[in-house]
Amino acid sequence: MDPQSLQAVLGQAQAFFASKGLRFTKQREALVTLIFRNDEHFRPEDLLPKLSKAHAVSRATIYRTITLLVESGMLREISLGGGERLYDPNFLRSPHHNHLVCVDCRKIIEFEDPNIDVMQNCITRRLGFSPTQKALRIEGSCDRLHLLGSCPNHKGRKKVVRSPRR
Repeated sequence: MDPQSLQAVLGQAQAFFASKGLRFTKQREALVTLIFRNDEHFRPEDLLPKLSKAHAVSRATIYRTITLLVESGMLREISLGGGERLYDPNFLRSPHHNHLVCVDCRKIIEFEDPNIDVMQNCITRRLGFSPTQKALRIEGSCDRLHLLGSCPNHKGRKKVVRSPRR
C-alpha cells in the first residue's frame, strides 16, 4: 500500500477507535500499519514475530485490535473450515474480490469478475434481499497438485497422488 493510502487507513482506524472511546496507541498504530502495508492474508499469531520489539505489542492487543478492525469493516475474516481463520486486508482497495481456496495446500487466490457481481445482484434482487456484504469462496484442489502430485505450498502434508481429470 502506498504511503498516502496507508495514512488514510490509519486515520480511518483512529476515527473508529475514537468512536468506541478507545485510544489509538502506538502499538495499535504499528499493528494496523503492519496489517495494511501488505496484501497478504494472515493469522493473528503470524503478526507477533513481525512487530518490532520497540512496540511491545501483546498477543491480547493483537486479537482485540483485529476484532475491532473486523467490526469496523476494514478487515475481513475468512473461514477455511475446521476452525481455521485468516484475515484479509484487501477489501478496502478491492471490496468485490472473491477467493479460491485449495483444500490440500490452503493456498488462497483472490479474483474479481464483473459477471459474478451481476449474478449476485440479480439473485439478491429476485429473492428480495438488499445485501450488506457479499463474499464468494470456492474450495477445490489446485491444478499443480493434481498434475504433479506435489505443490510448493503443500506444507507438512503427505504427497498426494490423484488420478488425472477427465
